[in-house]
Amino acid sequence: MTRARPRVPVVATVVVVLSVLVMIALGLWQLLLRLPEKEAYLAQLAANPSRPPIAFPATPDDTLLFRRAIGRCDAPASIRLVGAGKQGYRAIAQCPGMAVQLGTTRDLRANVRWPGGVVAGYLTHAPDARPLLAGLWDSSPKRLLLVATPALAGLGPNTPPDIGNVPNSHLAYAGQWFFFAAIASIIYVLALRRRS
Repeated sequence: MTRARPRVPVVATVVVVLSVLVMIALGLWQLLLRLPEKEAYLAQLAANPSRPPIAFPATPDDTLLFRRAIGRCDAPASIRLVGAGKQGYRAIAQCPGMAVQLGTTRDLRANVRWPGGVVAGYLTHAPDARPLLAGLWDSSPKRLLLVATPALAGLGPNTPPDIGNVPNSHLAYAGQWFFFAAIASIIYVLALRRRS
């Protein structure tokens, strides 16, 4: 009497195969679409500091990061200190229609005063108070901030723009998806062998 070979579970196999295909598709998407898009974006940002200055934009536009800009801040409504790592704190003036990073200080109790006026500098993202999870579902562009160059109000200099601070993790993401697909396949094959 011959022993019947165990059948491969159809539903589980279909689920695993579809999952692996989805993971491979996500890896290819990161590698073939998202990575070249990000590299083109980074090339544009790297060229922005050498482009001519523009007026502070009325609407947020991430393609303008690190671009030199000029704006006018009449009578700032408030000036607050925001953490800036090694440099201590950034003094940010909230003006009508724009925010200006005046400079830096190590004194948390600094009473920064600035009457306003014309500001020249470069564009970057304004500090964002949204929780990290909220940012995952909110695709609205981040507000822009004009970083004064040179610093104003007797404050320390602002850190110059650094393209190295803009993450480019799409190659790593692609690798992760391919790794997950390989691990899922190996685990399923081992499970089938153990079953037989």
